[in-house]
Amino acid sequence: AGAGFEFAILLGGILIGGYVDETKRYKPVTLACLLATMFFVVPLGLTDHMLGNEPVLLVLALLGLGIACGPIQPINAELAVDVTYPSDETAVESVQQVGGNLVSALMVPVAEWALNQDYEFFRKVRPLDMDVRGDAVLLFTVAAVTILYFTTFDAPLRRTMADEAGGGKDGASVLDGPGFVVEGEETVVAELVRK
Repeated sequence: AGAGFEFAILLGGILIGGYVDETKRYKPVTLACLLATMFFVVPLGLTDHMLGNEPVLLVLALLGLGIACGPIQPINAELAVDVTYPSDETAVESVQQVGGNLVSALMVPVAEWALNQDYEFFRKVRPLDMDVRGDAVLLFTVAAVTILYFTTFDAPLRRTMADEAGGGKDGASVLDGPGFVVEGEETVVAELVRK
């Protein structure tokens, strides 16, 4: 199951990441991936339910989770580079990586606490009655909060605009403000002489 999860992450990154690379639809794809993550994390947390101990369901949920959540970080690393252009790509991705690792490290004690919690949902509706482990509820909540926050995101795709204005990645173009001329991968600050 672990190898399948890693393969699903790789597959999701290739398929979904390739789609986003072509279409530049960062936000809707990220929101869809987060929504799918919320959906696939629930079966992994079921403890006392008719589906909770089904190995096939657990493996399928794990594979779906890998495909859904795997591409989120690389897609949004690319998004960060696109919206902060012409800043240094390595610096942008490094800040994102350090920030992500810091939040993950801070979440470990919370996840350990949540692992020992158990929540019952739909108690009065017997077919839907389920016990869910706290760590799954935590992951569900993190994804939900991320969706709510990310829906407010609205920034121009500066690198994409520069590429389109210059006829592609390798063409020279004028960036979104006076004084910036993009030449290939380098950004040159040019003096604009007004007549």
